[in-house]
Amino acid sequence: MDLPSPVLAFGAHRRLRGPYTFGGSLLGALVPATLEHRSGVAAEHDIEIRAVAPGLRDRVGVRRPPLETSLPPEERILVPAPRRTLRIANGIAEFVRDCGVPLGTLVVHDVHEADATDLELLATLLRRFPTESLTIVVCSRNAPLDGFEGRNIAAELTASEEPENLAHRYVASDGTSDDPRVVAAYEALPAAGRASLHDRRGDELAATGDPSWALGAIPFHREHGTDPSGAGVESLWAALDHCVSEGFLAAAADLGLRALRLAAPGAGRWWNLTQATATALAGIGRREEARELYERARRASVDPEVHSASAYGAAMLDARHPDPARRDLGRAEGWINEAVAISTLLPDPPVRAFKLGFDLNGKALIEMRRGRADRALSLVESAIDLAETDLPSGRHPIHRMVLRANRAQLLGRLGRHDEALGEMDAAVAVDPAYPDYRLDRGNLLFRMGRLDEALAEYDAAIGLSPPLPEGYYNRAQLRLATGDLTGARADLDHVLELDPGYLDAYINRAGLLLELGLDGQARQDVAAGLAIAPGDPHLSCVLGQLESAAGGVEQARAAFDAAVAGAPGLAAAWASRGVLCYETGDLQGAVADLTRAVELQEDAAHYYNRAVVLKELGRVAEAVDDLRRARALAPEDADIARALDAVS
Repeated sequence: MDLPSPVLAFGAHRRLRGPYTFGGSLLGALVPATLEHRSGVAAEHDIEIRAVAPGLRDRVGVRRPPLETSLPPEERILVPAPRRTLRIANGIAEFVRDCGVPLGTLVVHDVHEADATDLELLATLLRRFPTESLTIVVCSRNAPLDGFEGRNIAAELTASEEPENLAHRYVASDGTSDDPRVVAAYEALPAAGRASLHDRRGDELAATGDPSWALGAIPFHREHGTDPSGAGVESLWAALDHCVSEGFLAAAADLGLRALRLAAPGAGRWWNLTQATATALAGIGRREEARELYERARRASVDPEVHSASAYGAAMLDARHPDPARRDLGRAEGWINEAVAISTLLPDPPVRAFKLGFDLNGKALIEMRRGRADRALSLVESAIDLAETDLPSGRHPIHRMVLRANRAQLLGRLGRHDEALGEMDAAVAVDPAYPDYRLDRGNLLFRMGRLDEALAEYDAAIGLSPPLPEGYYNRAQLRLATGDLTGARADLDHVLELDPGYLDAYINRAGLLLELGLDGQARQDVAAGLAIAPGDPHLSCVLGQLESAAGGVEQARAAFDAAVAGAPGLAAAWASRGVLCYETGDLQGAVADLTRAVELQEDAAHYYNRAVVLKELGRVAEAVDDLRRARALAPEDADIARALDAVS
């Protein structure tokens, strides 16, 4: 069997092959042997392989073609969330684990110039592979990067060469050489000479037929060649369009900003570049830069579609800010109203129906964020009506799918679960291979108490996607609800293996570990969670329970106080503090806290605990009432039955 060497070295400089320069090269070394001996492993990771290594797409087919691949570009409106790359990184890690190709050491150099995708992939590999199974040497010409144990590599100085040869060496390195003599020789060439060298190198790379060069080196050479505003812009646009569709947003932002420096405002690809670049910038948190691009577009164009889309984009920057305290819903409403006003006047009915429907859906988001689910529903239904009456049959299926899914979410918020399920069924039917809506349908079924069907949806979402932390987390929730503590523990363990920053998984696993009597491990999860979200009420509640069990009464009281203050609606915190009050002799405080817990959440344990306190206070009739209510909620509980017999 012809296997790669157990020691493999790769470059990670993003100027070579753009996103996943390292990741694509790694797969290029591993996938051919895997296809020969473990083809099923490659097929299982088709999405990740095709995303990371475009040059392997002719060898690794698509098991579940997404709807988008069959649509014209203007109808592909879904932009993957930034977290998609974490799913991909975990999928590649699992492919490396299962592919059967022996690896001893990976050496990755030029990491200081790596794209965000490769940095995330390296961090994932380092986290998921112990050193004894795979050694990864991360090399940088700068100081070691945060999160990596690396070493500094000094620049290799070229011996005696003619300046012209040194200049050629710079272009042949695709601009990655930082040898000062090479760079100086290149910069000393006349501009025309440099441009000619870039043209030649770009042609050489294009002739290879390897599509990964089109994401890094080819755009670099075209933008520095003899036709930067023509071939350069087109090359950058092609790479940008690919990166946005795959969710490689940091690379997309870089490509777009470079292209916009070359594109004439109002001409050619200018608006496509502006909109895609703003979308990418917003997706990676650079919202003010995105806002500035929309403002420039408004100043540079009189096209009503540009103005409508710019207003919509500005509105979403405010409405979708991840920090609720920083959302400006008033400003967002002003921008979205402008978008609606312009779109309403567009002369072409199908264009108007699509653009206006998009804007109404955005306005619905603002209303939902204000707590006005009924108004939001009315807006989404207006957008659906437009799509059904004014869009040609068969056009914009993804737009229709999103609207139906949003209607389902709003109906669910309003408690109209049967109608919501019908809408979600319709959305899933448009593209059954889209995992996010399978997950949403599972959540709806879970809320409806249809647990077997919900589990099937969670399993489907997990199977349709690269490793999906949200899928495992939601399945863990369901398993907790059905008493499958072992399965829930396994799912939560996997969530945190995939995403060590998943706060809710720490919260739930800490509570589960506490229930299993694993206090030491629970305390570790509490500490990890509080490092992410200091003062989190749920973690403070678990901490209080741990401190109480350990005899730290004052520490427990402080933790419960913090939990109640941070989340006054958290029944578990009130109940736990009530139990602590009882244990420390504060019976009146115990009744008060347990009463509040009962008001917030009818739970057999809350009633039972309050009955114990009431009986001790001599309020026997009230204790009997609580025990009867507890028995109604948990008829199989033997402790409740015995307590009721004792006071009857």
